[in-house]
Amino acid sequence: MPDPAAVADVTATSGTAAGHDRKAAMPFIMLTVLIDMAAIGLIVPVLPSIVGSFTTSQSEQAWWYGAVSTAFGFANFFGAPILGALSDRYGRRPVLLLGFCGLAVTFFATALATALWMLIVARLIGGMMQANAAVCNAYVADITPPELRAKRFGMLGAMFGVGFIVGPVVGGLLGAVSLRLPFFVAGGLSMLNLAYGYFVLPESLPLDQRRAFRWDTTSPFASLAALTKLGEVGPLVAVVAFSVLAQYILYTSWVLYTTFKFGWGPLQNGWSLAAVGVVSVIVQGFLLGPLLKRFSAQHLVVWGLVSATLANLFYGLATDGWMMYAVVFMNVLGFTVGASIQSLISGAADASTQGRTLGAVASLNSMMAVLAPMFGAPLLGIVSHLPKGDWRIGAPFYFCALLQAAALYLAQRHFRRQRATRTT
Repeated sequence: MPDPAAVADVTATSGTAAGHDRKAAMPFIMLTVLIDMAAIGLIVPVLPSIVGSFTTSQSEQAWWYGAVSTAFGFANFFGAPILGALSDRYGRRPVLLLGFCGLAVTFFATALATALWMLIVARLIGGMMQANAAVCNAYVADITPPELRAKRFGMLGAMFGVGFIVGPVVGGLLGAVSLRLPFFVAGGLSMLNLAYGYFVLPESLPLDQRRAFRWDTTSPFASLAALTKLGEVGPLVAVVAFSVLAQYILYTSWVLYTTFKFGWGPLQNGWSLAAVGVVSVIVQGFLLGPLLKRFSAQHLVVWGLVSATLANLFYGLATDGWMMYAVVFMNVLGFTVGASIQSLISGAADASTQGRTLGAVASLNSMMAVLAPMFGAPLLGIVSHLPKGDWRIGAPFYFCALLQAAALYLAQRHFRRQRATRTT
C-alpha cells in the first residue's frame, strides 16, 4: 500500500514561476525552516546585550528589552492573520517570500541602529511582515493527510530545533567578536532564504483549494473567535494561550535571567540555547513518531504539560549553571506539546482554511509574545538587584510554572469532557 504522505506530496501543485515545476514536499519546507530559524537563533544571545548598550542599569535594561520584545509580537498579532488569509488566497510561497524580506529588514536595521527607538521600529516592521511559522505549518497541512500531521509538525519542529542548535552557538561566538555582527549574518541568511524561496521552493496550495480574501475575517480578534468555534478543539485555545505565554516568558527572560543569576555572557547563553535545540531535535525529529504510535496526541499534551510545569519550577530553583542543562534534558515530554496541539487544531480545519486557522494560532502566539515581556521584564526588574545565585531571581520561571499548571488543568478538563461526550 502506498504511503499516504507520499500520495499527498504528489497531489500538491507547483508554483508558476520559472523553475517551479517540482512538486511540493517536506524536504523543501524543512530547509526553509532550518535557514529561517538559524537566522533567528543567531540574534537571541545578543539582543539583550544590544539593548543593554543603550541603557545604564540592569533594571532599565530589563524594561527596555521587554519593550523591544513586545514590539515584534504586537505587530505580528495584527499581521499574522492577514498574511495567513493571503496565503489561503494567493498561495504559501509569496507570503513566505514577504516574510523573508521582513526578517532581513529587521536584522539589518537592528545592526545599524544607534538608538532604542530604532530597535523598536525595526521590530515593528519585521513583526508586521512575518508569519513564516504559521505559513510553514499551513504548507505542511497542504501536503499531509490528517492522520500524519502530528508527526509532520514534529519534523518541522525538529528543524526549528536544528536552527536553534546552530544559530545561538554561532550567534554567541560572533557576539563575542561584535554585538552587531550576528545581526548582519542573520540578515544575510534571510536573503539566502529569499533566493531559495524564489528559485527553488514550490507552491503547496492547489488552485482549487484557494479561498477568497476577505478583510472582515482577517482581524486578529475575528480569527481568534473563529478558532474558539473550530470543531471540538475550541477550548484548546485557552490551553495554547497559557502554555505559549509561559514559553514566551521563558524565552524572553532566559538570557537576562542567566546573566543576572549566573553571570553568563553571549557565548554561555548561546550554548545553553543550543542544548534546548538538541533536545527539540531529538524529541520532535526522532521520538515523536514512536510516541504517537503508542500514545494519543491528547495524552502527549497532558504529560507534556506536566513535564513543562516541573521544568519551569526547577529552572527557577537552579543554583548553578549546569542545572539549567540538566533540566533541559529532563524535559523531554515538554517538547511534544506544541506539535500535538497543532495537529489537533489543524485536523479540525478544512483544506481551504488551513492558512487562516494556523494564522489565527500564530496571532494567538503573537498576542502572548506581546504579553510575555509585560510579565517577564517587570519580574526581572524587581529581582535584578539581588546577588547572583539568589533563588528569588527565578521569579519569572515560577510564574511560568503556574501558567503551565493552569494549561494542564484546562487540557485535562477538556479531554475528559470529550471522552464523556463520546461515550453517551
